[in-house]
Amino acid sequence: MALNKDQERADIVIAGAGPNGLMLACELALAGVRPVVLDGLPGPSSEPKANGLVGQVVRMLDMRGLYQEFTGDPNPPQPVYGWIFAAMTLNFLGVPDNPMYALPIQQPRVVRLLEKRARDLGVDLRWGHELTGLRQEPNSVELTVSSPEREYRIAAGYLVGADGGRSLVRKTVGIDFPGYTSRTVGRLAHVHIPDGLRRADGGIDVPGFGRIAFGHTRLDRGGLIYAEFEPGRSLFGTIEFGPPVEDTPMSLAELRESARRVLGVDLPFEEPKGPGPHALRRINGQNTRHAEHYRDGRVLLLGDAAHVHSAMGGPGLNLGLQDAMNLGWKLAAHLNGWAPAGLLDTYESERHPVGERVMMHSLSQTALMAPGPEVGALRTLMGELFALPDVARHMAKLLAGNDVRYDVGDDHPLSGRPVPPLTLADGRRVEELLHDARPVLLDFGGGAGATARGWADRVEVVEATTGERPAAALLLRPDGYVAWAADAFGADEEARLRAALRRWFGPESSG
Repeated sequence: MALNKDQERADIVIAGAGPNGLMLACELALAGVRPVVLDGLPGPSSEPKANGLVGQVVRMLDMRGLYQEFTGDPNPPQPVYGWIFAAMTLNFLGVPDNPMYALPIQQPRVVRLLEKRARDLGVDLRWGHELTGLRQEPNSVELTVSSPEREYRIAAGYLVGADGGRSLVRKTVGIDFPGYTSRTVGRLAHVHIPDGLRRADGGIDVPGFGRIAFGHTRLDRGGLIYAEFEPGRSLFGTIEFGPPVEDTPMSLAELRESARRVLGVDLPFEEPKGPGPHALRRINGQNTRHAEHYRDGRVLLLGDAAHVHSAMGGPGLNLGLQDAMNLGWKLAAHLNGWAPAGLLDTYESERHPVGERVMMHSLSQTALMAPGPEVGALRTLMGELFALPDVARHMAKLLAGNDVRYDVGDDHPLSGRPVPPLTLADGRRVEELLHDARPVLLDFGGGAGATARGWADRVEVVEATTGERPAAALLLRPDGYVAWAADAFGADEEARLRAALRRWFGPESSG
């Protein structure tokens, strides 16, 4: 096919229209930047992958008005009071300011909802257009794209690789992807469990074995995964520890044999009901890998292109979608011309440590699922530790993905952390103030609002009152993180506020 000599130009191109790429596109569009999104698939994938969102990302969706759109529930999300860690139960009852949220929603639906939002915001979304090559130049990234109709070129100001764990973008620019492959074989499929075995609490009773609870179960010979997210169609899987098996297409017969080895008895199940598509896959060795850098010049990485890990506990979309919300406003600031020096570098300095934390706890969960009496003893000890209130709070923050405090250059206890949930006297919640993805200076009567007048084109000032104010004033970034806070407002605090405004939102306007 001949290459079209007419070269397009775009401020930004996103390779990959999965949840993370689409979320980034929406964030950019809210800031007035219309990206081009490329994906080789002919349309949104219906492949069953993630089955829910967990962690702070649920609250961050609320900050964009998306929680209500995703759920149809007009009420704000509420923290969950328990979770699982390597098939052990965590109890968050009594955890102050519990940051852990959960939203059961299948990934194909997330993609469809984000695709609609992206199109409504004017994003140039191109299904069936595959990025096939790239070359960095001093002032652009030269892209080659293939579609069913033609091949063509785009000169992009920036390129974001949201193109998965085998990322062409990452490989082409030469960013290392170090990590570890666990000696495990995981098998997962949709199946139909007979009605007589299913229980109202989400578990099943297996003849000759006993109860299998909803979620993960660790046994002496391996692990089990069981969940019924849709009536009559259950998700069932096994985890066995050992070398990889022959890389051939998996069958339900293979899953039955694996279940027999782990359980010691046969588990009755049938072909899944309904039209599908149905999950049926084997994972030979679980990769845990983390990109050495998230940026190389005008190329940035997002989602699985930057980090892959075990899905145990559901951290993947929490990590990737929060990455997208961190990157979106910073990249838009560069393209809109007001970004202070070094702003885009903070994408990596802030989010890379969060990725490292996910690598750590996902590997820990894999280790704690292994067979053997030594692991059993360690699990007993961990269970005792999890019952301690301080440990429960620590685990809630770790799994929520907000236990890393960003270095924002301000030492107030709230700075560098997500804004706490607040309801203003007029009934608005603080999350509603961030629906447009603009910075907000929230002034609780301390007089800080006047200081931000020179940034009125970039920062919205909201003067409000609240019952128990957390501070006299809060400067919020578009991603919901506190950039500056003060308990009173005087000359010193004014100087600190001006420094924070310059650091995050550029110089004061001259007009």
